[in-house]
Amino acid sequence: MSNSRFQFGIDRLVNDPALQNKLSGKRLGLLAHSASVTSELTHTMDAICATQGLNLTCAFGPQHGMRGEKQYNMIESADYVDPIHQIPVFSLYGESRRPTKAMLDHCDGVLVDLQDVGCRIYTYLTSLLYMMEACSDLKKFVWVLDRPNPAGRTLEGSILKTGNESFVGAGPILMRHGMTLGELARWMKDHFNLSVDL
Repeated sequence: MSNSRFQFGIDRLVNDPALQNKLSGKRLGLLAHSASVTSELTHTMDAICATQGLNLTCAFGPQHGMRGEKQYNMIESADYVDPIHQIPVFSLYGESRRPTKAMLDHCDGVLVDLQDVGCRIYTYLTSLLYMMEACSDLKKFVWVLDRPNPAGRTLEGSILKTGNESFVGAGPILMRHGMTLGELARWMKDHFNLSVDL
């Protein structure tokens, strides 16, 4: 990765001891999905668990699941224990769309690694917002392991009107917004006045 113009957030984390030291002694949660992989195509959950000093204690799967096990649209998933790492994986597309206090009691903060497509109606953006809101309420940190927006910087479409918010419309965001999830997280922290340690 040394010759690349950029690195995925997960690659930076597993290759930078200084970043890892900031998480030393912390119980970590992970919000990720099937496209959450390193540049070597190792799933983010596996990469974190293989990194000495990082303590992954739970995970959260958005729509379609942690490892893409629910690819059909609108198919909800249940909580389960990861068979490889033996940590609980809580569904954020099942009985609840929002992380609960009971779920977040398993960690001190959450790493978010979601590949988005730069479109407002994708639910990963809303799952990120719900996670930030919950962590703000419970005084837990959120780290976004950012990724490029494959739709680029072009802006298109209308802004969602106030009162029309839903799971496919988190707030007054353009249909094609031109931002990464990390940039949107900063915007949402300000717009929704969240006190989360982002």
